[in-house]
Amino acid sequence: MSVSEITDTRQYLTFRLGDEVFATDVAKVREVLDFTTITKIPRTPEFMSGVINLRGNVVPVVDLRLCFEMSKTEKPVNTCIVVMEMLVDGESSVIGALADSVEEVIDLEPDSIQPPPRIGTKIRTDFIKGMGKRDAQLIMILDIDRVFSTDELSAIRGAEPAATLAEAIA
Repeated sequence: MSVSEITDTRQYLTFRLGDEVFATDVAKVREVLDFTTITKIPRTPEFMSGVINLRGNVVPVVDLRLCFEMSKTEKPVNTCIVVMEMLVDGESSVIGALADSVEEVIDLEPDSIQPPPRIGTKIRTDFIKGMGKRDAQLIMILDIDRVFSTDELSAIRGAEPAATLAEAIA
């Protein structure tokens, strides 16, 4: 979905990664969890922190900071896991994403959202749906389906634990 397709006011969950504020459509968010123990899985991509047991379901958790080539999340006091659901290749996937802190749910009007900047061909901005403006603050609105592209999700799915690990953390 591009900025031009946003024709009505939408709600976004805002969260921080470092000094930057990001947002994702609340329709994609299942819940926000306090930081909990993450079970690391060997031989997975660096951005994959591991898995958590969410009411009997094994959910992969990724470090969004590493996805965006920032420093690894150091788990300060406010670190949380944003559990999101997305469709990839027609299949629903649930993923937890580490965020330094969750800010709030905000309403953004279509006229307060601009397309992501075009900085050249070497910088990828295809995962940014738009740049929201709220007062003097700029908010990067993520296209969460593109942040977790098919290739990245395939890597995560391929790293899902066997039933014995799921039982061990249940």
